[in-house]
Amino acid sequence: MAHDVKSRLTALLQQALDSVAPSATDTPIQLERPRDPTHGDFATNLAMQLAKALKKNPREIAQQLVNELPVSALVTKAEVAGAGFINFTLDAGAKTSAVKQVLIEGENYGRSTQGGWQKVQVEFVSANPTGPLHVGHGRGAAYGASLSSLLTFAGWDVTREYYVNDAGRQMDILGLSTWLRYLEQHGVSVQFPPNGYQGDYVRGMAEQLTHAHGDKFVRSAEAVVAGTPGQPEAGRADDEAKKQRETQLDALIANAKELLGPDWDYVHQHALNEQLAGCRDDLKEFGVEFEVWYSEKALYDTGLVARCVDLLEQKGHLYVQNGARWFRSTTFGDEKDRVVQRENGLYTYFASDIAYHLNKFERGFDKVINIWGADHHGYIPRVTGAIKALDLDSDKLQVALVQFAVLYRNGQKASMSTRSGEFVTLRELRNEVGNDACRFFYALRKSDQHLDFDLDLAKSQTNENPVYYIQYAHARVCSVISQWLDSHAGDPATLAEANLALLVNPRELAIANKLVEFKDVIANAARDLAPHLIAFYLKDLAGEFHGWYNAERMLVDDAALRDARVALATAVRQVIRNGLAILGVSCPESM
Repeated sequence: MAHDVKSRLTALLQQALDSVAPSATDTPIQLERPRDPTHGDFATNLAMQLAKALKKNPREIAQQLVNELPVSALVTKAEVAGAGFINFTLDAGAKTSAVKQVLIEGENYGRSTQGGWQKVQVEFVSANPTGPLHVGHGRGAAYGASLSSLLTFAGWDVTREYYVNDAGRQMDILGLSTWLRYLEQHGVSVQFPPNGYQGDYVRGMAEQLTHAHGDKFVRSAEAVVAGTPGQPEAGRADDEAKKQRETQLDALIANAKELLGPDWDYVHQHALNEQLAGCRDDLKEFGVEFEVWYSEKALYDTGLVARCVDLLEQKGHLYVQNGARWFRSTTFGDEKDRVVQRENGLYTYFASDIAYHLNKFERGFDKVINIWGADHHGYIPRVTGAIKALDLDSDKLQVALVQFAVLYRNGQKASMSTRSGEFVTLRELRNEVGNDACRFFYALRKSDQHLDFDLDLAKSQTNENPVYYIQYAHARVCSVISQWLDSHAGDPATLAEANLALLVNPRELAIANKLVEFKDVIANAARDLAPHLIAFYLKDLAGEFHGWYNAERMLVDDAALRDARVALATAVRQVIRNGLAILGVSCPESM
């Protein structure tokens, strides 16, 4: 096992350290895999860490440590390199033993108890249900789903949660936009606000209202626009014009609520239900499901928002200015204080967000992970500050930022604006390139790094397409096993007992070593909330396998060597399956 190898190597180094530096035996021993495989299987900078305390040259200390290393069958070579590194080359058996372990553990190979079954909530996507999910949301969905699977694999008790913003102004704008399109269908001409939701999906929801209720919700154009300030002249983009458009939008919403009365709630709820249903379907088809869909409206209905704001006041963290209640956010490192309750008595979105986090903590999670778009970076200090103000443990909160993906088709950048309707939906992307390419390409970069999504590459069936390259390695193994079963009467049940000592050529040992590494990759990826490390690993593993497959015959005449090679190939297939399962990517058996 990878951790067994590291722990055994660490124990050897600890004994050497006890001998060389008795006064510094508590120095942490760090073992890393060298980037260049010619430098060995593991390396440590322990000598460099000791240099200051021992007042010696790091290379001299390194040589002393090597001299004091106990003799072990695990290590075939230990040598000093560079400024004072120690490089270790492991015995071939330490590597090939992983093959047997993979075959025995199967889909559980790589699993660990790293998380100690602590309860962790991963909240992700949480897009306003004001339109279809677009390709930017897709990246957050893929990252959150992969991260959740990774943490589960590493021993956490994970709850996947979607926070539904079903209260507030954005939903009112969607309800208004739907109603105005409905009026349009009934010959009532009202200038559609440019800051309303413009997409065809809005017209579709309006048509559903017409089909189900005829002209029940029709009101006169004069009544709809009565008392509204009107639109500024077209083309104006100054701050005053933007403010006037937003004021007009609010006035139209107020008129709609008054004119429709109780029917406004029906129109509003219809728009919410349609978008939420579409969102659920899109995500489910994308392989992304949630245990909890948490309603923002429920925070108000249960009185939690009011209770939360009152708690902040009791603890002395609020003050009143111009009739509004403000949270002293600057006390906790924010750039300015924040309003939690406006002068008209309405709570702000920030107030409901504080309440939502209070609710998360009250549900007893050991860790709370928020996955937010990178544009929410400035929101972190104020939410963290509010958690501290409520005397909760802010260290339990971790925020992972996701850069939106930029989609390129035929070299052209695609626009993604929900209000204007000029966006590429996640469904369109999936239909074009398939779920597997979507899920893998989204995982190819660290979540907070910019991602250009190249459609042409994602659709190509070439070695340059990483998901195709990895799946092709899996399919190749399936083909080898099929031939082995048919032509050589192979028995899969005997593979774990194959003579792995026959795997001696450098390509085979490199692959075996790569299998050993999988457990460390899982541990590091879980620690850093970085499922992209698995994508990188699988790409490297597939590369090692393809190189071996192209250079060597798998099904040789020597039965013992043949079985050993099939065992190695089968182990590669299993690890690819385990890794791709975490990333939500399928493993075709033929391509």
